[in-house]
Amino acid sequence: MGALSGLRVVELAGFGPGPMAGMMLADHGAEVIRIERASAHDHGFEIEQRFFVYNRGKRSLALDLKQPDAIAILLDLIDRADVLIEGFRPGVAERLGVGPDICLGRNPRLIYGRITGYGQDGPLAQRAGHDLNYTALAGVIDLIGPVDGPPVMPLNLISDFGGGGMLIAFGILAALHERSQSGKGQVVDAAMVEGCLTLLASTFGYLASGFHTLDRGTNLLDGGVPYYGVFETADHQYVSIGALEPQFFARLVDILGLDPQWKAARADKARWPELKALLDATFRMHDRAHWEALLGDEDVCFAPVLSPIEAAAHPHFVARHSTAEVDGVLQPAPAPRFGRTGAAPLRSVAAKGADGAAVIAELGHDDARIADWRARGVFADG
Repeated sequence: MGALSGLRVVELAGFGPGPMAGMMLADHGAEVIRIERASAHDHGFEIEQRFFVYNRGKRSLALDLKQPDAIAILLDLIDRADVLIEGFRPGVAERLGVGPDICLGRNPRLIYGRITGYGQDGPLAQRAGHDLNYTALAGVIDLIGPVDGPPVMPLNLISDFGGGGMLIAFGILAALHERSQSGKGQVVDAAMVEGCLTLLASTFGYLASGFHTLDRGTNLLDGGVPYYGVFETADHQYVSIGALEPQFFARLVDILGLDPQWKAARADKARWPELKALLDATFRMHDRAHWEALLGDEDVCFAPVLSPIEAAAHPHFVARHSTAEVDGVLQPAPAPRFGRTGAAPLRSVAAKGADGAAVIAELGHDDARIADWRARGVFADG
């Protein structure tokens, strides 16, 4: 079930963008086999496997890739796969013996998806980094934050997931479309820094036109406009107002009981500090629930600022079944929606190595060989 039913994906385990892409493919029906490290991996924090939501719906095979037999198993899987996703530093897959030349030589129809911070080449290709570094280098976080404060970190949503996971997922699907015409696979090189630049496409245009400036916190969408922003309420919660268009702002003025002269004065930048102070003071007069009741059904571009837990309980998301709970873990439901094919049923995050023996048996290996490989640590059952 799902638009990608029948697609076979091998994902070499990592964190962030690769697993995100694998989740998106699995959510829509792809069979994703996640290749985990057979040994423990110190990633600096300890979280139970079931909380890694982006590993939902995948099968897990834990291999010791330092052993030739483990590489042979991996290559057998790649021979049967449509897609490989790897997020190693450039050159690591080649040293393991599963680089593009070898894999495409064995399986010419393979889509070989590579996701890194800086790309497969260039002066920074071998440099270590995280989402924050990529958003910093690409010019993203310099644009986000208050006029009198430092740049703001937007979690790891921009590089890891928007400019990384979604970028490689798009690249894989584009390559699969091309393969349907040519019959040939290819390498997809997705660099998170370039994903960040792609997300900045409209901003580059606005900068070139002079519509947006590099003065953080003074522009249309960065908090500079007083009627497009976040406001604290009496109960120390927040609401958002995006009344950019004149008709939305005019309605906001009427509902809030502000002086009607602001409808014309809204474009006077010299008066923006005054208007911002007025709106700040107005929204602090009542709690968030009051503003939800007053503005929630009005065309003023209003929304309360909710936590993710509150969002899951919001009537809109409840009505659309936008979230789900699996193994006690609240998480987003698959997106986007498809009118005919639907999505795959949400499945648990598999325990590390849980599917190892079954996956290897499906490759045609008998019980004796599987037992031998298990005993020698070629693969682990978790």
